[in-house]
Amino acid sequence: MVIRKVSITTCILLMISVSYSFLTGCHGNRTAETNLKRPNIIYILADDLGYGDLSINGQTKFLTPNIDSLAKSGMSFTNHYSGSTVCAPSRCCLLTGKHTGHATIRQNFSVLTGERVSLDASDTTIAEILKPLGYVNGAFGKWGLGEIGTEGVPWNEGFDNWYGYINQKNAHFYFPPFLYENDKKIMLTGNMDGKKEQYSHDLIMDKAFDFIIQNKDQAFFIYLAITLPHSELLIPEEYMQPFRGKYPEKPFISNDPENISSQEEPFATYAAMVTKLDVDVGKLIDLLKENGLYENTIVMFASDNGPHSSGGADPQFFNSNGPFRGIKRDLYEGGIRTPFYVSWPGKIEAGSRSDHVSAFWDILPTIAEISGAPAPTDIDGISLANALFGKPQKTHDNLYWEFVHKDQARQAIRDGDWKLVRYGLNKKSELYNLETDPSEATNLAEVYPELVEELEMQLKKQRNENPDFPLQIQKEAKKK
Repeated sequence: MVIRKVSITTCILLMISVSYSFLTGCHGNRTAETNLKRPNIIYILADDLGYGDLSINGQTKFLTPNIDSLAKSGMSFTNHYSGSTVCAPSRCCLLTGKHTGHATIRQNFSVLTGERVSLDASDTTIAEILKPLGYVNGAFGKWGLGEIGTEGVPWNEGFDNWYGYINQKNAHFYFPPFLYENDKKIMLTGNMDGKKEQYSHDLIMDKAFDFIIQNKDQAFFIYLAITLPHSELLIPEEYMQPFRGKYPEKPFISNDPENISSQEEPFATYAAMVTKLDVDVGKLIDLLKENGLYENTIVMFASDNGPHSSGGADPQFFNSNGPFRGIKRDLYEGGIRTPFYVSWPGKIEAGSRSDHVSAFWDILPTIAEISGAPAPTDIDGISLANALFGKPQKTHDNLYWEFVHKDQARQAIRDGDWKLVRYGLNKKSELYNLETDPSEATNLAEVYPELVEELEMQLKKQRNENPDFPLQIQKEAKKK
């Protein structure tokens, strides 16, 4: 067990937790304690699911009735953004409440060393703010925020139970040789010697469902980081069958089988993977209802970034990015705009919508306010609780992203309806009005030069330097 230093925030949380336990104990009966139970919280994070991959958002080549139903049971956010345009930094923003100008992890790898960067002991996660309140915390799926032996593994970040992939590259494979259950490496013998008998997604979902049943009598938080529909594109035959022969396939031949496999039917496979994701969201909701947990459980659903084009996936064929420009690794809307739904029966109005501009770094303070936990003071997020309950909502001055791709530093900032995008520090900035031009088709930078200058100044203000993620690095760093 790793012993971590105790922060002032944690001490405060512990005192609040003790006070809450004393107050509930004074009621002297189980009914009173049950009525005072804090809500369960489940955050479902799809992997590389595009905004347009859901039928509620216009997808016509396959259907997602269960996710659509989840959206209709609560509030849909139409202006919600992921933390980044790739996996690790997006998840860091989600769990720590900081955008990529301040987050510990801003890329999948350090641009200086090429190594993966871990969450730091100074980072406070959603699980850590909930734990002193008596929540039991489970995380299942893909981690990517710290390798074995580092500070940033799930069991050091407030999670009591973990099952899935620690290393995100391993999560490219759906029939892996092993997964981790807490700090124990679990060998999957059904996937040895070329066999493909244990589909990781099913194993992960089973563990998440078991966690719900085992902890149904206490408040729980689940971070369900599902790997579907990230590449490689692969799913068991039983899920493929309804889609086989349905699409004009373009076989994908891999030039790096150790990283990703070939796929003869990538379109059918992609449709099957999103459908499987949808089916299992439905199973999760059914499980909550069967165990009397549905009314006291907040369920959130989002995707970690825009749709991918790996392994034969074709965002254009499926219109995976919907009306938006760009895909994964872009800072245009298609790379970072995510579907976001929040359901809490009887508390959040069914079928409600919010145009409030929000992002992953708002989730930590939202959960903090709803649960009664104080949020850290050094975060970028703003609680969405008022928006969820139909009250006047505080807004961001702006939202900020940064990302380096192929030696090119990319930055974007949204301020109201205006969005500035810069692809290259020495390139001209682009300016779009998202109210009139959500597809970012008309660059207005030359029309509003003073606004461009103002937003470029904000780009500088919204980041602090990080030795692993400088913006002017790339070619020099690669020589080391």
